[in-house]
Amino acid sequence: MRWQAFSDPVQDGQRHFRQVLAAMAEPGTLHDAAAPAVPEDAAIAPALWATLLSLCDLDTSLWIAPGLEAGGLADAVTFHTGCRLASAPDEADFALVTPGVLAGPGRDSTPAFAEGSDAYPDRGSTLLVVLDTLAEGGHWRLAGPGIPDSRDLDVGEATPLMTRLAANQVRFPRGLDAILGCGERLVAIPRSTRIEASVSATPEEDRACTSQ
Repeated sequence: MRWQAFSDPVQDGQRHFRQVLAAMAEPGTLHDAAAPAVPEDAAIAPALWATLLSLCDLDTSLWIAPGLEAGGLADAVTFHTGCRLASAPDEADFALVTPGVLAGPGRDSTPAFAEGSDAYPDRGSTLLVVLDTLAEGGHWRLAGPGIPDSRDLDVGEATPLMTRLAANQVRFPRGLDAILGCGERLVAIPRSTRIEASVSATPEEDRACTSQ
């Protein structure tokens, strides 16, 4: 199999799941994932592959944005996890996307993801976002539960993503949770996080991460 699973599916999967929970509990903090390697022609990096392995199962569905299926990802994730592939983004528990997927000129031209309801906010989709840059500092300021004062985050050219997540504030408790992956790094931004542009923040020097 070109796509490697965890060496110990149970222990390694649980370890990564706890890492995702820790990232959700402290939005904007960087976490280095111990993740299986991905094929050279893959469009996603190890951190998000490990996240798919630990979050997807027989009871979940995944939507993969066009262009991210490279290397046989769809077959690999269904083989290793048994999850269902959704035909539309609003039918998916998890949606694997890039910031460009959210970059339409208007809300009606971007994918409509499930955002839950006031009674069942947990039925909203979780975005798994492929990034080329992920570092502390930067021009996006995060605040809210799990964040003492504030944290600044550098996500490179991902303004459409952050704008979409910032809109959670007016629809809370409905909205989208997000897990951002870059190389072996991941960051989580739950729907409870407040996001605003920060022109005063200085990005860290180590910004870029490879796709492998």
